[in-house]
Amino acid sequence: MSGFRNRLYYGLKPLLPASVRHGARKWYIRWQRRHVENIWPILPGSEKPPEGWLGWPGGKKFAFVLTHDVESQAGVDKCRRLMELEMKCGFRSSFNFIPEGDYRINRELRECLARLSFETGIHDLHHDGRLYQSRHQFTRKAVQINQHLKEWGAVGFRSGFMLHNLEWLHDLNIEYDASTFDTDPFEPQPDNIGTIFPFWVPGLDGRGYLELPYTLPQDSTLFLLLGETSPDIWFKKLDWIARKGGMALVNVHPDYVRFAGEPVTGRTYPAALYESFLQHVAERYAGSYWNVLPKDLAAWHRVSYKPHLAEIERSYTAPQQQSVPSVEKKIADLPSSRRDRPRRIAMVAYSAYENDNRVMRYAEELAKRGDHVEVLALKREKELPTHETINGVHVCRVQRRSRKDQQNRVSYLFPLLQFCLLSSARLSWRHFKKRYDLIHVHNMPDFLVFTAWLPKLAGSKIILDIHDIVPEFYASKFDISANARGVDILKNVERVSARFSNHVIVSNHLWLDTIAARNGVADRCSVFINNVNPDIFWPRARQRNHDKFIILFPGGLQWHQGLDIALRAFQKVKDQTPQAEFHIYGDGNMKQSLIDLAQELGLNGRVRFFDPLSVRQIAEVMANADLGVVPKRADSFGDKAYSTKIMEFMALGVPVIVSSTTIDRYYFNDSVVRFFPSGNSDALAAAMLEMISNQDLRQQMAARALKYAVQNSWDTRKGDYLRLVDSLCATSNGHNGQKLKS
Repeated sequence: MSGFRNRLYYGLKPLLPASVRHGARKWYIRWQRRHVENIWPILPGSEKPPEGWLGWPGGKKFAFVLTHDVESQAGVDKCRRLMELEMKCGFRSSFNFIPEGDYRINRELRECLARLSFETGIHDLHHDGRLYQSRHQFTRKAVQINQHLKEWGAVGFRSGFMLHNLEWLHDLNIEYDASTFDTDPFEPQPDNIGTIFPFWVPGLDGRGYLELPYTLPQDSTLFLLLGETSPDIWFKKLDWIARKGGMALVNVHPDYVRFAGEPVTGRTYPAALYESFLQHVAERYAGSYWNVLPKDLAAWHRVSYKPHLAEIERSYTAPQQQSVPSVEKKIADLPSSRRDRPRRIAMVAYSAYENDNRVMRYAEELAKRGDHVEVLALKREKELPTHETINGVHVCRVQRRSRKDQQNRVSYLFPLLQFCLLSSARLSWRHFKKRYDLIHVHNMPDFLVFTAWLPKLAGSKIILDIHDIVPEFYASKFDISANARGVDILKNVERVSARFSNHVIVSNHLWLDTIAARNGVADRCSVFINNVNPDIFWPRARQRNHDKFIILFPGGLQWHQGLDIALRAFQKVKDQTPQAEFHIYGDGNMKQSLIDLAQELGLNGRVRFFDPLSVRQIAEVMANADLGVVPKRADSFGDKAYSTKIMEFMALGVPVIVSSTTIDRYYFNDSVVRFFPSGNSDALAAAMLEMISNQDLRQQMAARALKYAVQNSWDTRKGDYLRLVDSLCATSNGHNGQKLKS
């Protein structure tokens, strides 16, 4: 369909005024943007390295490749100024010229590029959108393109309008092609390659070339068609690529760059936007990126991967010659699984999906590899849709979240029972329509696992994921004895729920022994702590326009969290640090009493309370804080409850003060967090003053903490979770869940 549409469009294009074409495309793309947020600018799954990937040379974190397509004489005239801008920032790039277009490239410009260590490449032949209209025409044009490649001493090619046919390109004498993209639904031929890495395209004659997809949005798309006024999307995508160790390749058109002194038009954007992007890379990633020319990247890849490429080429030239798309899939292997079909998996969580990083992390990882994932959850706000697909995960919001105080145990229980009944009915109905392979149930409560009774009877496997250990939490929340009858009942419920499940996941190592011992499930328990998702929590530039010092707490407002201790500590330091403010994001049964306490302590205006935010929103807020605080009580449920927010602060590069609880001493030490004796507001106040006044200490601690967070991120455990899911789905009888390493 896109082939016919493109032939029609490029046939009519000469008859349409440029303003009409540009206006129509701008309108269409801005309408289209609302429907592609789940695949652009980041395509889940595209971060998986190709088979046999060895990493970048010299231990570099990622490759940074700058390319330019020159489409008119105006673009040619700006090449030197663009080169000067890049050299000032310490970069080199490749310029692709149209050999038989509306302008001519003289030898002097090509020699200037070579002399200054830039590169020259071929950009199409005529740049009229007709290069691939027929195989016969392409073969004829390939002869002409090869002549220009030889004359210019060029080894790289890019088609006009990013049209591509990777199999036909073997007619060209090239080392690399750069006509594809990891994801770009706005292009005339929107079929994405789905990887942020270069990959080899083997030929039938034993030759081949390297494909270099652009992985950052084109400047024309970003600034001219979508109307962006800052390079923020470039920043975010680049930071994601850097974390994944991929290739950041961008295409900037000199034609559209507006330098100082040039008239403002609707077809140009300020050069300062591109310059700020280059400065961001140079400053933020100094020493960790490889700014490489495409031709040098192709040469390095050919040498480094020669044995691997030979193996792929032998496979490609076998009797049942594979098509190019299947070879690409073999190289990139994006789904990463050798399963015969996608799994059908449901998750049940009595929480708002967009607020629950633990649930979101599991669900999105399964969806990335191609599984069908449904999540039954609460509706945080009435404006949210009942059904929504978020990053490939199908979310069903079963009921509204209760806004009651829930100090009363009956009012606490009723909405839980309602959610269980509604979830059970939906799971049964959906399972009847098409069988689930596995249902992953997240407590609290533990008995939520019985919503999957019908799928369980029909053979589906069940995971009970214990986020919080319910009997102890209940005793802490309602301030009752650990030996009370209600606590004993909850222990029995926990035991029955755990034994009903095929596998039990526990959220920290201290609880593992307790859960395994009192429920008799030691042979089918695993620990998955709340590893931080690096796709959400990563260091980023501050976006603040004030000089205040922000201390932050994001989380549940329950007694065991110790926020009253933090308020009393802040009251002792506020006069010595007039620029400091304490921001609290969250909800819970203690919220009103904490607001009252802040007023009583005279903290109005210095302590601010905010409603809870989604995981992605709170990550942005936390990244703009100067100091995090986690003041849990050690004489309560909080003593052994792992606090996700500690690692989130660490992963964002924000130093954090932490109560010296048993669980936090188990996982962290004094080099990565600033401990204070639990419950001691004077000690917490002293820690606040020390951290506020000592910028070097904050920076050093944040750097060490960030390294720790990276080494213990979700990336290090997601493979274990996927293997657990597959091992459970592969078993056919009884409680044969495999025990995983902790």
